[in-house]
Amino acid sequence: MWEAPYPPWDFTDRNSFAFETVVKRWPVILTGIIDNIYCRNHDLGVSLPSKTEAEKAVIEETIEEGKRIIGKVGEVKYDMARDRVLQPIPEDGEALADVYNKELDRLAEKKKNTWLTVPWLYSECYLYRLIRSFFVQTKHWKDYDPFLSQKEATFQKSSKAIYQLATTMHELEQDKETLASDPENLKVIFKEMIQMCLWGNATDLSMLTHMSHEDIQRLQSVGRDAQAARAEFILHDDQEKVWHHLTSLAGKEDSRVDFVLDNAGFELFTDFVFADFLVTYTPYVSKVVFHPKLIPWFVSDVTPPDFKSTTKSLLSPTFFPQESTAEGAAASQSTDESRAHLYEMVKRWESYIESGVFSLSVPTDSPLGASDKMADFWTSPYPYWNMEALAPELHSALRESSLVIFKGDLNFRKLTGDVQWPVSTPFEEAIGPISGTFPILSLRTNKADVIVAVDAEVAEKLDKSGEKWRYNGKYAVVLFQPRSA
Repeated sequence: MWEAPYPPWDFTDRNSFAFETVVKRWPVILTGIIDNIYCRNHDLGVSLPSKTEAEKAVIEETIEEGKRIIGKVGEVKYDMARDRVLQPIPEDGEALADVYNKELDRLAEKKKNTWLTVPWLYSECYLYRLIRSFFVQTKHWKDYDPFLSQKEATFQKSSKAIYQLATTMHELEQDKETLASDPENLKVIFKEMIQMCLWGNATDLSMLTHMSHEDIQRLQSVGRDAQAARAEFILHDDQEKVWHHLTSLAGKEDSRVDFVLDNAGFELFTDFVFADFLVTYTPYVSKVVFHPKLIPWFVSDVTPPDFKSTTKSLLSPTFFPQESTAEGAAASQSTDESRAHLYEMVKRWESYIESGVFSLSVPTDSPLGASDKMADFWTSPYPYWNMEALAPELHSALRESSLVIFKGDLNFRKLTGDVQWPVSTPFEEAIGPISGTFPILSLRTNKADVIVAVDAEVAEKLDKSGEKWRYNGKYAVVLFQPRSA
């Protein structure tokens, strides 16, 4: 398999975000899992008096299993803080345990198998697969997502931006003929959609350890002024190239766009909106395929259950909390109109899912932990440049796509191997053998140390400013690599 000419990011640089991740962020995430299971156990315990003897036996067994999971997560947290050796993932019957253990053996030979010596990309992927194994080895917790309540709570705080986008899409319907009459009109909306989809990643739950409701709403602002202001923070912008590529698809049958998904909740909502725009308002795309993860992954990534529940939540009249406003009746009327726009839009999405215009790359009823050749690779520890060798069926399927959109920071890290590339390295070079095999669009807000395709002088200026521009989520890249001729 191909290897990059530079070493991977690891935890040796104490000033890196990698090091901050292992000593600060991961312990917070692990503590969150412990708290989540403890609360679930508490709720189960409270329910005991009203249950039959048979039901009590099941609940008590579930609580005991929950306690064991808490103990195992606590052990990981303890070992991490003391730089202990990573333990093999148990053969739990789910995918990729052997893949992780084989790589762990290879790292052990290099004396790089402790929590502070492993490559960052491997260890973070390993962490989530290890956590999954704790749930798999139980009777009653196999289908439990310890991050679900966080995902739902954050999604519920996104109502303002969601209603605004629903109204925007409603207005597009009113102007559909005008938009269709001139590609330049579509281009303006397309660029707004790109930025919406790009900055939707701002609500990555694995990053939000100290963020308020107001902070989330500010990050999710989708107004044109906000987007124009953010444009200066896009350090490499290939929007024009992507638009040119899309317009070249005019007249072609079965043009398909694939979304390699990142976060559930608001970001998935923006992905749906972008997909809706492409198939409903442009003549360039006829089908969209969404690619999820099959296990709870990096806190907030989309799983099949998340995908399936999104439209249901959006259509529920009680999912979003009622917000009191000073404007009173006028504001209430505006919200009612926005709800109607949202209902109209989401019902269209449901019709697209039913007809196959929108589809998931795996069956929509896939449970957590299912194995599928079209999705297992996304939760492996390997860079995407090894896709053809390790996931040939997935690689072959993506070769048929007209555009593959990789969402978010982790997908960017895997595209580039999470390697210490010089900042000005061309995107084409950094993605290795996968370059040119299918058209790639990477929409990434910077939340890790790795970065490419940025002018060296710009990077040097940002470095001298002292700003943590590589990973504070303030800056982004829009990178496009076409299919080779």
